Amino acid sequence: MADEAQESLGGKTPLEAAKTPTMDALAAQAEVGLLKTIPEGMSPGSDTANLAVMGYNPREYYTGRSPLEALSIGVPMMDTDVAMRCNFVTLSEEEPYEKKRILDHSSSEISTEDAAVLLEAVRAELENDMFQFYLGTSYRHCVIWTNGKVEPLTPPHDHLTEVIEDYLPANPAILAMMKRSYEILADHPINRERKAKGLNPANSCWFWGAGTKPMITSFEEKYGKKGVMISAVDLLKGIAVGAGMRNVIVPGANGGLHTNYEGKAQSAVDALLKDGADFVYVHLEGPDEMGHQGSLERKVQAIEYLDERVIRLVKEQMDASGEPYRMLILPDHPTPLRIRTHTSDPVPYLLYDSRKKLGDGKAYGETSAKKSGILREEGFRMMDVLLERS
Repeated sequence: MADEAQESLGGKTPLEAAKTPTMDALAAQAEVGLLKTIPEGMSPGSDTANLAVMGYNPREYYTGRSPLEALSIGVPMMDTDVAMRCNFVTLSEEEPYEKKRILDHSSSEISTEDAAVLLEAVRAELENDMFQFYLGTSYRHCVIWTNGKVEPLTPPHDHLTEVIEDYLPANPAILAMMKRSYEILADHPINRERKAKGLNPANSCWFWGAGTKPMITSFEEKYGKKGVMISAVDLLKGIAVGAGMRNVIVPGANGGLHTNYEGKAQSAVDALLKDGADFVYVHLEGPDEMGHQGSLERKVQAIEYLDERVIRLVKEQMDASGEPYRMLILPDHPTPLRIRTHTSDPVPYLLYDSRKKLGDGKAYGETSAKKSGILREEGFRMMDVLLERS
């Protein structure tokens, strides 16, 4: 959700330009400041950032992105296995493989149903005793490399529109699978249908995010609170599995711009007021996806949906219940439209307490957060602040 000032918005960021009356009303009673979620020297991934926001020091707990997703999918991992993310991406079609360009890291946010058919075609030819393929959600899938090695692999969303030659894996077996996947997928009936509909074809696998089996301390053991995760993204669900939190699956939640916002809000309230949860982590992927797509209009829309269709509904029901509550609102990392990928810059946060005034944020956005003079350097300690442990 965090971004840079846009000339077309009169120098405002998407968050500042979006109509967010609920967040602004909360900000008037809240502490607003900046939070550094990415430790110095670590990659600004959603994995690192969300671990930090959930209270887990990435330097201590991070073993790679894909292993966390493997937990969510229920993939069995041995200590000697390496998990890799298998994206379905859209590559340009005219050139030899090495000279192709990454056009879309999500293949028009391909449905899980289409992806399942394509993954089965890939699995039929590429799966063996060394590499096993597992279906995830939308364009995000998993490969387990038996007795594998953690090697540097490049995230595709970091190099949109660029020629892929300099970002291909050095390992010949992994590179061969990527090239063969293009041959399998380029003319697959599903992709012919997608192109006829004006959608980007999912014409290649892209492997990245390699890591080993994670070990995460239980959230309840760490904080003495029963936690719930509400997300459509396997990475977040995997962190929750590792942390012993309950995953609530919301029908229609898909990790895109048009997700079931109201269902997520209601599930959060129900978890807190009816199901005995002490803490709920509600994750929305839409603003990040729109940042990757470089769409200013849709990024603003995603932020407005968050305010109107999630935060407002949660606040109204919590207020009506009479239960005291605290709410922390923040992006996990910036995804600036200018570069269409993540950065390590601190993010604006809003900390609200229904029982007392914590500050006078006036409005919630990057500028007001910076003007506050508050910069919390260690993002993983923010959970202690939310839960009033520090």
